[in-house]
Amino acid sequence: MRATTPTARPNLVYILADDMGYGDLSCLNPESRIRTPHLDALAAGGMAFRDAHSSSAVCTPSRYSILTGRYCWRSWLKESVTWGDSPALIEPGRMTIASLLRDHGYATACVGKWHLGWEWPWLDREAGRIDWAQPIRQGPLDHGFDRFFGIAASLDMPPYVYVEQDRVTAAPDRVVPESPRPAYWRAGETGADFRHEEVLDRITEEGIAFIERSAATNQPFFLYLPLTAPHTPISPSERFRGASRTNAYGDFCLEVDDVVGRIDATLRRLGLADDTIVVFTSDNGCSPEADFPALAALGHHPSHVFRGHKADIYEGGHRVPLLVRWPRVIAPGAACDETVCLIDLLATCADLLGVALPSDAGEDSVSNLPVWRGRALDRSLREATVHHSIDGSFSLRRGRWKLELCPGSGGWSSPRPGPECAGLPPLQLYDLEADIGERRNVAAEHPEVVRELTELLTRYVLEGRSTPGPAQKNHKGQLWKQLWWLSDRRVDSSGKQG
Repeated sequence: MRATTPTARPNLVYILADDMGYGDLSCLNPESRIRTPHLDALAAGGMAFRDAHSSSAVCTPSRYSILTGRYCWRSWLKESVTWGDSPALIEPGRMTIASLLRDHGYATACVGKWHLGWEWPWLDREAGRIDWAQPIRQGPLDHGFDRFFGIAASLDMPPYVYVEQDRVTAAPDRVVPESPRPAYWRAGETGADFRHEEVLDRITEEGIAFIERSAATNQPFFLYLPLTAPHTPISPSERFRGASRTNAYGDFCLEVDDVVGRIDATLRRLGLADDTIVVFTSDNGCSPEADFPALAALGHHPSHVFRGHKADIYEGGHRVPLLVRWPRVIAPGAACDETVCLIDLLATCADLLGVALPSDAGEDSVSNLPVWRGRALDRSLREATVHHSIDGSFSLRRGRWKLELCPGSGGWSSPRPGPECAGLPPLQLYDLEADIGERRNVAAEHPEVVRELTELLTRYVLEGRSTPGPAQKNHKGQLWKQLWWLSDRRVDSSGKQG
């Protein structure tokens, strides 16, 4: 990555919604039945991206990529997500956006849902017994954050305890039973100070407190604020119930919008708004837990015009809302159609600081700073972007073309992996300029495109990186059953197995 002239160090607030769809924001979807005034104001004051993507269609791998600038399938996690008791996913010593910024003088905090695993102090791992009095290891404090307050994983995954810095704030004193949908959570041990319905507000208050403390110093700060909503349990607080005039999911989206408004109001009250980059996005597409049929009956579509939803290789799985405001640099009301990925944050911040990333960091991250600054581009920022579904299926997007190396969704929408895909071609090619809904597989009509994209993806896998630089190693771990085109089987350029 090229070095640049350093810019005065702005603060950075990165708000990550959990399972919020592109179509849920009224600034991106004029037909949205959920009106999001604070997010609309954020877009009006900055830049709205219309072709932004998470690296994966589910939580954990997207979060790994955001923080490390590396595709998660290069780690030991090749499919699905981690759980509340999973081991640490981020490798010891790997650069993260937090460690980069801390090394350049930033105060750093993670407040909210971690969901990247850590090492609990086990008394008996097999029996699930934890020594609640001892510190966790390989959590946020070990990956560049000075401050952490939050939870281990999703709000429907036990154990349900707050962790402050590296210790549980209150040991479990009860086991809560499974809760029915839409306010669903799994049964599990629960801390004495933990109430599911209070978590989103508690996270917001802790985030605001960090900003207030930082305002009293001359030190720039990075707040990573991964929210627990509108993911299950879908449980909007009382003042938002019925506010969207859709369903509980729509009300919960309004509560997320309110969180953005509270953060923005804090920055303005403290005189920090002009010197702070505010990013709002989502870790993946909307979950079917939102009740798509009920919302569709009201004329609302969380995935907007895109096919599929959370977990899928289709656009609805990973095309996400992305809004960026930086008053001193980004023109208000700007819109960007450049293909970008949440994995790009690390390289963007390095570019902002005017430093080069080492060869073993940010292997898949590309700076978005040129488009933030409104510069005309003579070529796309990203050569291509790899996406990953919940079952580990791959796709590669380059320009108008998207190659999907699976016969169906690779996720939860139809055709699902298994019997529903029987008889379908083993890969799909879509021209997104002509077919944004991904309905017409044109692999047989464009064998040269299939061949070129397959070769490019193969290079990205084998070289351990998709950006210029020396080759790096991937973690082999389990068999990469999804990489069938690298196996003894051969696939001709029409997509048929040979």
